[in-house]
Amino acid sequence: MSRRFSLLFYLKKPRNYSGGPVPIYMRISIGGRRTEFATQREADPTKWKAQAGRVNGTKEEVRAINAFLDTLQAKVYEAQRKLVEADENVNVNTIREIIVGKKEKSKTLLEVFEYHNTQMKALVDVDFAPGTMERYTTALSHTKDFIKWKYNLDDIEIDKINYEFVTEMEFYFKSVRKCCHNTSVKYISNVKKIVNICIKNGWIQKDPFFGYKMNKKQVIREYLSSDEINAVYQKEFLTDRLTLVRDIFIFSCFTGLSYADIQKLKRSEVIIGIDGDRWISTTRQKTDTVSKIPLLPIALEILEKYKEHPKCVNQDVLLPILSNQNMNAYLKEIADLVGIKKNFTFHCARHTFATTVTLTNGVPIESVSKMLGHSNLKTTQHYAKILDLKVSEDMSKLRSKLSASRESAEPAQIKIISNS
Repeated sequence: MSRRFSLLFYLKKPRNYSGGPVPIYMRISIGGRRTEFATQREADPTKWKAQAGRVNGTKEEVRAINAFLDTLQAKVYEAQRKLVEADENVNVNTIREIIVGKKEKSKTLLEVFEYHNTQMKALVDVDFAPGTMERYTTALSHTKDFIKWKYNLDDIEIDKINYEFVTEMEFYFKSVRKCCHNTSVKYISNVKKIVNICIKNGWIQKDPFFGYKMNKKQVIREYLSSDEINAVYQKEFLTDRLTLVRDIFIFSCFTGLSYADIQKLKRSEVIIGIDGDRWISTTRQKTDTVSKIPLLPIALEILEKYKEHPKCVNQDVLLPILSNQNMNAYLKEIADLVGIKKNFTFHCARHTFATTVTLTNGVPIESVSKMLGHSNLKTTQHYAKILDLKVSEDMSKLRSKLSASRESAEPAQIKIISNS
């Protein structure tokens, strides 16, 4: 690919210049990027011809300076020619390396990654959620392991990252770390963000991700049916620990709130809504979007049950939730006791709210999206794709309408009844 190349000699006056000879500098520009360095020669500004980039005069000293600049210019074009013949990347850094005779210290991938994570850590709870920080920390660790596995190096220079690096990283995640496709894509997208930082800073000339596809596969999310919700809700447990976990899980089933959002939920976030009933008005930790949810009777019962709990009183929270790890461990115990064979995690409750509790009961997807705090309706739409029961009910209604229509219509005619 042709890239614009230019070379310029110019005088660079120092600060507080008061007169006398000035250093001559050479500037090389390639593809919109440039580098410059001193030629170790000087010239009188009154005798400098800026357009030609040479000193005006016929004295031996002047001829010697101009001859040196001619030689230096020839070296630059020769360096460019050699790089082209060798099919190597022609940029300001490779040219400078040949002319100056020493290579500038290149940035490394893990160096940039660690600096990014340091900045992100300082902005946790400001611009980023703790979970986001955790994902980038894990991605950095996996990237270190990949570089060691593939190249037997502790780090890699960013200008050595290419398309092969990206595809080999995908292979590593799937074959060595045994990650599923979507998890691999998540980790690689974290690395891509770091690479984009390098590109924007001019440290990488070509995007190694160009032409690489990172499409996630659609995953069918687990959710509970109405019968399964009732089985969990009505089950009597012998320990307060399982009863507490069950109650908070059911609360999530009827509010759609995630673990992180329930964990930070304050008493002040229960408000009187536009209909005069109690609502939850909170900001989602993951997306920082406002989520307003009318409280259904079961959710209100659970809040009432725990309003005097010591943790709720002392910490001004709505529910005495346990750690996410413990919640999920105890939910698996509950699933065994109730006889549910599904992948029973706390996030299952959020999907249950979106499907069984709301969409299946005719709540419009726009309202569900707003309550879930989704910033994009497409995020909510994948819930609607798995509701076979809702499809069956809707088609049953249509079947009844068409049957009634055919009975009243003339022979050999089909009449479609519109709701409009």
